[in-house]
Amino acid sequence: MSACRAPRRLTSRRRVALLAAGAAAAALTLSACGDGASGGSAQTRFVQGKNGVDTVKKGERQPAPELSGESTTGKKLDVADYKGKVVILNVWGSWCGPCIAEAPNFSKVANETKDKGVQFLGINTRDSEKSQATSFEEEHKVPYPSLFDPTGRLMLRFPKGSLNPQSIPSTIAIDRHGKIAARSIGPLAEDDLRKMVEPLIAEK
Repeated sequence: MSACRAPRRLTSRRRVALLAAGAAAAALTLSACGDGASGGSAQTRFVQGKNGVDTVKKGERQPAPELSGESTTGKKLDVADYKGKVVILNVWGSWCGPCIAEAPNFSKVANETKDKGVQFLGINTRDSEKSQATSFEEEHKVPYPSLFDPTGRLMLRFPKGSLNPQSIPSTIAIDRHGKIAARSIGPLAEDDLRKMVEPLIAEK
């Protein structure tokens, strides 16, 4: 008989472990450097924009998950500390071609909107060493910090049915109340990034 046959019964503990491993694997196989299709459950009440930016009406937004940890430079970083500001959260990797292409757009818009109550942050993922991330940040003059998330665990924290990151790069916009307001899957042109940011700046 084949030695690779799966056992007929799994203990409940092993079953839970396998499910958790499967979820982690799914996070790591998000369409890397792709345009991944927008999606969500039936509860996802978003409007799919022609510019690739999906938005949610103010009264229908879900709270952003707890996103904290160590930054690429070894400092403590917590997205919740920026509640009261519009937070633009970019998921990126130094190995990702589209991330390289969009980096100048993010640096420019981040610098131009920082005095308007906007905080750009990043989630660096699937870089095995912090030095890979910091080299990218230095080369592209990234003016904002990023959480170091080599295994993609932070991406698993987004609530089911929300506008969650589904590819690398992805960009999530969080309003001043800490709720998920918009998402883009794939690289963002400068004009489209502004179209994501400006309506949230105007909100009261």
